[in-house]
Amino acid sequence: MWRGLAELAAVDLTVARTLEPHLDAVAILAQAADAGYAVPPASGTWGVYAAEGPGARLEARPGDEGRLVLSGRKPWCSLAEHVDSALVTAWVDDERRILVAVDLSHPGVELVDEPWVARGLPRVRSTGLRLTDVPGVPVGDPGWYLTRPGFAWGGLGVAACWLGGAMGLTRRMRTAATEREPDQIGLSLLGKADMALTAAAAVLTEASSAVDAGLVEGEHAWPRCVRVRSVVHDACETVLTAAAHALGPGPLTGEEEHAARVADLQLYLRQHKAERDAALVGQAVADGMPVAWA
Repeated sequence: MWRGLAELAAVDLTVARTLEPHLDAVAILAQAADAGYAVPPASGTWGVYAAEGPGARLEARPGDEGRLVLSGRKPWCSLAEHVDSALVTAWVDDERRILVAVDLSHPGVELVDEPWVARGLPRVRSTGLRLTDVPGVPVGDPGWYLTRPGFAWGGLGVAACWLGGAMGLTRRMRTAATEREPDQIGLSLLGKADMALTAAAAVLTEASSAVDAGLVEGEHAWPRCVRVRSVVHDACETVLTAAAHALGPGPLTGEEEHAARVADLQLYLRQHKAERDAALVGQAVADGMPVAWA
């Protein structure tokens, strides 16, 4: 699946960005069903809204027939005006959250009118939601969403999309190298982009094999996946810089596809927590997480 997302993102990062959370939601529902929980069918289009933000809190209280009733505000809900349903996290008390499947067509669901001025991914608007007495189906027990093994590797689908966006940029660099004789600098930049993508693809492929083999579980699952995401992120940053230096302003000002890909990737990469993720990985290494260089 990750390879497919990467190839799709290499062609159109907006489409990949739209598809990735739907696939994540379908995977989460399948994991919950495998764990023995009763979940709704994964029909229609889905989003996953688990972010928290200052001044926004969504709370869940018991409802009828085993359901929950949600009220409050949820921030950072991408494509909420377009998807049919969503998996959202809500607070059951001061310390625990639960995942809930919600029908976004319910009259108690209201889009919060917030500015969206992004130049990248302009059609993938992220807005807040205000819920008032909206029924939902619990997906797992409180805390299950954050402790399930799939939580660690779920974010690697995003990394695959990042990688695909950078692949598209590097393909444009290779095209430029065939359109006219490149100098040593141009060849060096193309080589730098290739090496960065090769390393990132290898790390992501290794992670995919480990997930399929059931090896990404336990206390180090999360930092291991954060490490993979960070490697992919850094490779994409390298490609963005190399493409900017190799291609100059021409494609940015005269090619809609290229300019959109650059803006889309720059914004999408900001989901990465940068130095905070590096600190998380560093702590795990200090605590004994296996490393390749020991």
